[in-house]
Amino acid sequence: MKIYIDRNKCHGSGECLKACPHGALQIIDYKAVVDHNRCDLDGLCIPACPHDAILFTEDG
Repeated sequence: MKIYIDRNKCHGSGECLKACPHGALQIIDYKAVVDHNRCDLDGLCIPACPHDAILFTEDG
């Protein structure tokens, strides 16, 4: 499993960054980007996104 950011839905609000205690998210070019090496898949960023742009997906 991985955290996936739907770039079409992401508005770069930064709410997901505030929710991630691991610092696994950052805003690049006005869109959220996941550092999968820091992400522990706790999913706290998913409900924090006001645009439903974050979800779990299968690897690959």
